[in-house]
Amino acid sequence: MVRSLWTAATGMNAQQTNVDTIANNLANVNTVGYKAQVAEFKSLLYQTLQTATTTANGDPKPTSSQVGLGVRTSSINSIVTQGPMLASNSDTSFAIEGDGYFAIQGADGNTYYTRNGDFTWATNGAGGMILTNQDGLPVLSTTGRTITLNSNYVTNKVTVTADGTICYPDANNVPQSLGMTIGLYQFNNRGGLVRTGDTMWAVSAASGEALNEATNRNLVPSKIRQGYLEGSNVQVADEMVNLIVAQRAYEMNSKAITTTDEMMQTANNLKR
Repeated sequence: MVRSLWTAATGMNAQQTNVDTIANNLANVNTVGYKAQVAEFKSLLYQTLQTATTTANGDPKPTSSQVGLGVRTSSINSIVTQGPMLASNSDTSFAIEGDGYFAIQGADGNTYYTRNGDFTWATNGAGGMILTNQDGLPVLSTTGRTITLNSNYVTNKVTVTADGTICYPDANNVPQSLGMTIGLYQFNNRGGLVRTGDTMWAVSAASGEALNEATNRNLVPSKIRQGYLEGSNVQVADEMVNLIVAQRAYEMNSKAITTTDEMMQTANNLKR
């Protein structure tokens, strides 16, 4: 009977993690480039009560008698489907159509990846301008370098083509390439990327190394849409339904603990 207490407790812990995950999704419903998460569960060990059982007539049964010992969270997976395209008035807003990721140079010098294309031009301290995210971290090109313009360029005239090429109008107002391209990278297993916060991911052994779309011809190239941002792929209706289901599961596990407690109390009262 005590076994059911611990089993129900594992269920409550698992559903609490589920609710935490759903709450995080709902909190980021308007976060640019956010990818929803879903909690996955698996059962714990099974205890064998009888290795061989028989019918009332003494005939052997083909199955044993086992009872489960609860559940635990096995993983929290990312849903990497494309988010909606949201129009933006900023010239430095970029959305990716495809499987690519932007590359960002972190404050620690390592490279991180994101679908959040809400960028801006910032001064580099030497009279020039570099393309950065909203935290001031540099956006990297296809060659892994920062995208830098000198003081001769007016940033609001800069345009970006679908393949990420940065252009500037000539005397005839015809956009000309500046020889720099915003880097786009893909992964063999996007679900293996590690979240580091700020809608950025880090490479892991599970994701594999970043594959540069500019140099890897086996990849289907992504497209950059200037003047758009990729919204969160969280489906509010689905998350609310999942929240109700998780809440009911939590309540049922709580009820199992209450029922077990009442049964134990009844057993203790038999001596009276």
